[in-house]
Amino acid sequence: MTSPLVLVPGWWLGAWAWDGVAEGLRADGHDVTALTLPGLEPDHPDRGSVSLAGQADAIVAAIEAHDRPVVLAVHSGASQPGYVASDRVPDRIAALIYVDTAPGTGPIKEIDEPEFPLPATWEELGESLDGIPEERLAEFRERAVPEPAGPMRDAPEVTNDARLDVPSLVIATAFPASGYQQAAAEGAPWLAGLDDLRNVAYVDLPTSHWPMWSRPAELTEILDRVARDGITGF
Repeated sequence: MTSPLVLVPGWWLGAWAWDGVAEGLRADGHDVTALTLPGLEPDHPDRGSVSLAGQADAIVAAIEAHDRPVVLAVHSGASQPGYVASDRVPDRIAALIYVDTAPGTGPIKEIDEPEFPLPATWEELGESLDGIPEERLAEFRERAVPEPAGPMRDAPEVTNDARLDVPSLVIATAFPASGYQQAAAEGAPWLAGLDDLRNVAYVDLPTSHWPMWSRPAELTEILDRVARDGITGF
């Protein structure tokens, strides 16, 4: 029996960002939940009230809605609440996939405002856009909502060592897995928890920071494989 999948997008994005991948997985028979984190709803009334703990609550609820352990895939900044969720319900996660991201131990960004809009230009964004079709970039620009600042400022609160044994896979896209390992060893706070994991594998998928748009077929194949067989063989 395959594991259900819970897909969580990164900053500025809702569940819609996973549409192409989710469609492919469902066509292959998978049970897929794509999640919009609290504060990322287009009409959210008060993004300044959103916390990292509250976003982790939403991920835990999505996990616990299933009757068996899930594959949890977190993209970019969603790694922080995803990592907290793994601390809370490690036994409910069959595998945790970090899509161009990794578990952090400290805040991602110090910001005084209640929310952080998508930068006005792609140059300011500072992330790889390799391979993303123009229509996807246009959709990104049109549908992006400001990121709540609280989860960016909050450090993950984790106390359950069982999270370190959750089988984990880092999909390295914007730069190679070796770059992740080096940055973690140097103490980069947004992925410093990587060295603590006791069961972690890596796969390189050279492309943009948003592989669900630039290499959706390959990303779908990886997720399908993990849902069927776990991280063995990576």
